[in-house]
Amino acid sequence: MCEFCLKHGEGRKWYLEAANYSEDLLADVRRRRFIESFATDLEGMTRDTARMEDLDRLPAIFRALVRRWSGRRMRTYHFGQVVPIEDVVRIFELVNSVVRVSCICRQVTLGREKRYCYGVSMGPNGGRFAEIIKGLDGSFYAGPDRAGVESVEKTEALAAIRELEHEGLCHTVWTFVTPFIAGLCNCDRADCLALKASVGHRIPILFRAEYVANIDASACTGCRQCLRLCPFGALAYSAGTGRTEVDARQCFGCGICRAECAAGAIRLRDRREVPAAARLWTV
Repeated sequence: MCEFCLKHGEGRKWYLEAANYSEDLLADVRRRRFIESFATDLEGMTRDTARMEDLDRLPAIFRALVRRWSGRRMRTYHFGQVVPIEDVVRIFELVNSVVRVSCICRQVTLGREKRYCYGVSMGPNGGRFAEIIKGLDGSFYAGPDRAGVESVEKTEALAAIRELEHEGLCHTVWTFVTPFIAGLCNCDRADCLALKASVGHRIPILFRAEYVANIDASACTGCRQCLRLCPFGALAYSAGTGRTEVDARQCFGCGICRAECAAGAIRLRDRREVPAAARLWTV
């Protein structure tokens, strides 16, 4: 299991521990200030995006130092983990309310509001987290269509998230001063800063999922639809066998490849059961 499971989950999946969603954690002034700063500092995030490009031009030893420092800092303040849809369901069973909010990453990369993110809370109507976002007097939202914080039923949110899988978006949970979890996002490599940083620039700011995809060769038809969805480059088609294969070392275990597999040939395995991936948690 990832290190957060040991530190914040008592050896179980840390994002399935109700204590990590507790409203009491928002009594911490430092955490509230971090959330306010994170949600409004679009210029800072734009600068960080430019710095990622600069990082790739540094000598190797400096790249390694910056990546290590960035990973450690992010573990403290704002770190994520990929989760498959079945664990999203379990998270929704833990929390009492779900709200839909604008995605900060899309505001930076696209310059407009896209509502791919969900706030989850033990309190009603998004709890104190939603209250903080609502109190940012519009600075959290970009573009003309400012819907604010939308309270949504869990069934509605899950239906929307399942549809996003068919678009190739993977699901991630995020801390706001670890271990408090308040956000569940749906990410792709084109627009999501987290995936750009982790996969594109090898800056470790999120854990891979607790799982690895596995393809049943006897069931795979070789249709290659799953390749369209994988944001991590973990799938490859073999012309020799006419089947698709998984590179366990590249797989983040999001499970979205299953969304387009009409043959039902793909399942998720516990990462610990796959020797090639058992110790791989970050890039």
